[in-house]
Amino acid sequence: MQNIDLVTNFPLILAQQAPSGGAGASQLIFFVLLFAAMWFLMIAPQRKKQKAHQKMLSELTTGDEIITTGGIYGVITNVKENCFVVKIADNTKIELGKGFVSSVVTKKES
Repeated sequence: MQNIDLVTNFPLILAQQAPSGGAGASQLIFFVLLFAAMWFLMIAPQRKKQKAHQKMLSELTTGDEIITTGGIYGVITNVKENCFVVKIADNTKIELGKGFVSSVVTKKES
């Protein structure tokens, strides 16, 4: 029963605890600093990792051995516009979307 009172009276509780004029600036600074910390600790490293993955995908060529996100090892036999043809066993080839390549095991020597 106490939880219902808290939910129904939450706007009244917030109104009673409204900060005075000077406290608003400190809260704004706190939220700006919190957002900056989130940016540098979470968003920026993820973007860097995503760019590296995109670069790796653009450099894949025929003959490269890859691992898919599902854990399947295979060798690229053909590169198409939006997918790879991957040989995973003798006489077994699959088409794989470019986004599903996890990493490169060995790069074909040029």
